[in-house]
Amino acid sequence: MHARFYAPNAQVSGELIALPQEEAQHAARVLRLGVGAAIRVFNGCGGEFDATIETLTKQGATVRVGEPRTAAPEPRVSVTLVQAVLKGDKMDDVVRDAVMLGASAIYPVVTARTEISLAAVERSSRRERWQRVAVSSAKQCGRAIVPTIAVPRGFDAVPEAITSLNIPSPALMLVEPSAADTAVSLGEIESTPPREASLIIGPEGGWDEHELALAAQTCRLVSIGSRTIRADAMALVALSAVFALWKEF
Repeated sequence: MHARFYAPNAQVSGELIALPQEEAQHAARVLRLGVGAAIRVFNGCGGEFDATIETLTKQGATVRVGEPRTAAPEPRVSVTLVQAVLKGDKMDDVVRDAVMLGASAIYPVVTARTEISLAAVERSSRRERWQRVAVSSAKQCGRAIVPTIAVPRGFDAVPEAITSLNIPSPALMLVEPSAADTAVSLGEIESTPPREASLIIGPEGGWDEHELALAAQTCRLVSIGSRTIRADAMALVALSAVFALWKEF
């Protein structure tokens, strides 16, 4: 099985393109590939190709784009994950797993109980790191599409974004069973697959009352079982559950 590399400039068979610096270093230093090695490249927008390494130096690598290949199929339902930013490096794991399962986009949000401010998220360049995690996960799982990591925003902007169709509807907000009287079990959700949907998942401390009331205006409040699931595991559980409900698996 050929090694896969992210090459956003791979568009047309026969072209000579440069690999991004990180990808070139991975080919040379980790995999120890050489000139003439057969590889695969994907452009993050759905295109995947055979390719051959033409040059490989400390300064970078160029590859000759070959014939198109069939990448792993995308889910029939385009699911956007709206995820409250988690502390430490837990968000890296959420992004990795969401990309692996097939999320089409990831919207980081800062909520009332998020343990880091929106300004701190922006200063620390976390979005760029999460985008690199998304690329790495797509490489590993065989996807030719790299989901976009949206600019982090405050949770108060989410209902407005849903209304303006920046975030797909139906929007399912995951809550603890006791969090709201209007919450329904995931099993009660319509099983006919929609064209697109959103999953909204909170931080370690859960949602506050204001956020629940705000979300209830545009979202369906949904619970999964009677147990409390860790915030860093909820995306994996919820994506798996809705894809199973919509017969993606």
